[in-house]
Amino acid sequence: MAFILDSKSHFNLANLFTMVNITCGLAATYLITQNDFYHAIILAWIGGAFDIFDGKIARKFHLSNEFGIQLDSFADFLSFVLVPVFLIFQAVYTHLEGGWFYLAGIVSVYYVISGLRRLIQFNIDAEAGEVGKFFVGVPTPLGAILLWLVYLAYTYSLVPAESVIMFMIVIGWLLNSKVKVPHP
Repeated sequence: MAFILDSKSHFNLANLFTMVNITCGLAATYLITQNDFYHAIILAWIGGAFDIFDGKIARKFHLSNEFGIQLDSFADFLSFVLVPVFLIFQAVYTHLEGGWFYLAGIVSVYYVISGLRRLIQFNIDAEAGEVGKFFVGVPTPLGAILLWLVYLAYTYSLVPAESVIMFMIVIGWLLNSKVKVPHP
């Protein structure tokens, strides 16, 4: 079991936490296909908790490595980019008709590419074990939280589906903006 605290191991404790995040993201995706949005969101939030702890564990036990950085970004892409976009597409956009539906599809692809671009740039700029005081641009977990809030606003009839499209555009732009967000 020494591999658990070995920074060179692909299966160290921090990476295992990241793998639980990936598992939650995959399970949430399946639940979305079944229109079980409630449980999908719960799994996404559980995955988010594991995302918080994987970084804390990596720093506390000096487990950060290049593999873990890449694995964490893959998990973030799945859990904080694909899952919320897929949820909104399935729960909100499938009710749209005509041009609005096609626009929603284009905007969804835009958001996915924006999230992927942000994560790739973060990996290029990242160094194992280094944590800055600020993120430049909205981090993908915060982007996901903002999308969840937009989804809730739609669910409670506070905004129409067409407004969800506009919010997704703005949040997608914020992912790669110059906005500084304090690192917790």
